[in-house]
Amino acid sequence: MNGTFHHLNEAPLGRYSKEIDCHYNTSGTNDGERAALILVETEGKRLTYRRTDKIAA
Repeated sequence: MNGTFHHLNEAPLGRYSKEIDCHYNTSGTNDGERAALILVETEGKRLTYRRTDKIAA
């Protein structure tokens, strides 16, 4: 395996492949165009953050 990811976990494998897909599909754009595209694609979608640690009571 070449590149950055040398250890792949099966759980986030879908996210890894989506990230690589995005990099490949936007390889001909500059950073400003890529940022504008991301803003257009995420319009109306909610970002959620799930905690991975449990809060001690």
